[in-house]
Amino acid sequence: MTQAATKVLTAHVPLLLANKVDQIASRLERSRGWIMKQALSVWIAQEEERDRLTQEALADVDAGQVIDHQAVQAWAASLDTDQPLPVPR
Repeated sequence: MTQAATKVLTAHVPLLLANKVDQIASRLERSRGWIMKQALSVWIAQEEERDRLTQEALADVDAGQVIDHQAVQAWAASLDTDQPLPVPR
């Protein structure tokens, strides 16, 4: 099995956060490095998804696929009533 190339990253983190990482590593019987790789992988995936969604939304705006602000406000205000308006499209 080939091993992937790696690079050491260093970060100063608050002591409380470092202690929590150590506690989780101990509980899971994993290394601190494994915990950090898992956390960083999840965070990067979230950021990539957030960026994808932002780019998708900006493309919708550029294409004119938007909902009028007043329509959204009227819909939101109607949610407290006996006859809420349909979701604006």
